[in-house]
Amino acid sequence: MNANDPEEPSSVIGPSRPRLFRVLGPGLITGASDDDPSGIATYAQIGAAYGNALNWTMLLSYPLMVAIQIVSARIGRTTGHGIAEALRRHYPPWLLSVVVLMLLIANIINLGAMADALSLLLPASHILYVMLMAAICIGMQLFLEYTRYVAVLKWLTLALFAYFGVLAIVHVDWVDVLSGLVWPRSIHGRDILIAIVAIFGTTISPYLFFWQASEEAEDMRVYPQRTDLVDAPWQGKRALWRIEIDTLVGMAFSNLVALAIIITAASTLHRSGIVNIETSAQAAQALRPIAGRFAEGVFALGILGTGLLAVPVLTGSAAYAVGEMRQWPMGLGRRPKEAQAFYLVLVLATLIGMILNFTPINPIRALYWSAVVNGITAVPVMAIMMLLVSRADIMGAFAVRGALWLFGWLATIVMAVIVIAMIATSF
Repeated sequence: MNANDPEEPSSVIGPSRPRLFRVLGPGLITGASDDDPSGIATYAQIGAAYGNALNWTMLLSYPLMVAIQIVSARIGRTTGHGIAEALRRHYPPWLLSVVVLMLLIANIINLGAMADALSLLLPASHILYVMLMAAICIGMQLFLEYTRYVAVLKWLTLALFAYFGVLAIVHVDWVDVLSGLVWPRSIHGRDILIAIVAIFGTTISPYLFFWQASEEAEDMRVYPQRTDLVDAPWQGKRALWRIEIDTLVGMAFSNLVALAIIITAASTLHRSGIVNIETSAQAAQALRPIAGRFAEGVFALGILGTGLLAVPVLTGSAAYAVGEMRQWPMGLGRRPKEAQAFYLVLVLATLIGMILNFTPINPIRALYWSAVVNGITAVPVMAIMMLLVSRADIMGAFAVRGALWLFGWLATIVMAVIVIAMIATSF
């Protein structure tokens, strides 16, 4: 037994209660990464534009995102492979190529606006900040272990909790908040459908599917006593329990922060008549009631912290997908010399994302529209995943059935209906 393995009884069960912090892993990291720069920009824009009218999307999305992320994790833990590798083994090559291409496009768009946020901290050339952020992101991915720099960067993400602080200071119409949370208001028009697709696209994102599945598979190399569940079904009960707890907690953290950002923007920006956010400085105004003249700095730290945490997830999911498709040696646990092609994809994806900062595209709008692209991309990926996990010839005794199957397909159908409605109103 490995006492450090959270699936082992000795590490999960303490003297009197479960050691929750040891159970949390890929699901918690996925949840934290879900509140990435695209998510922050999207939630702030939604709160500014629509107030609390779309709060209900957070309540609806939670069980759906939990279900689809559990499905993703089960693919990795059951088969011992990531999603791309499972597709390569069991589906036509063209299908895998299309899925990986959609993932790459969505991820690269999402990598763009941290330099814009950094300019709020210290005035300097935008070009300088773009180059600096690219160098930092690439350097961390090449020379530092993800688990090590997460220990530092997680403190920057604490800036997100400033949104909870704002809620304790400003006047919040809690009746309106609760009404928007439990009772969907009239939905019509192209813009609000785009907004809903953006919300679902930034909470239920394709890169999170690929990341969590690949991390479950990679954890099997970290803990050698773990075997894929197809070959070791006796490990299933504890493994699936860990995945469920990990994902439930990680996604709850993600949605609570998202809801706090929406309510904060609704109670500050929307109330002040700011309904269209064009710059990071405008988005930072939501934090002024608690941070005062330091609002821009607090907002920038939140963007940078979540961005630097999300970059390895964004580029990592793309690199895992391409590596599995091409059958390369891969994994963040390997040194660059041991997986050169894998790390090359990481570097190229980061550079292309940073190059977007040199285009005339508004960074905040680019992040918002990247969420929309994620929402559109998620639909076919989710459908393929649900077909895959339902096959006993792939998943063995752990083929998905029952409530998880129902919620997984419900998530896919809801996403599809919203995307189709948005596209239909565009013509």
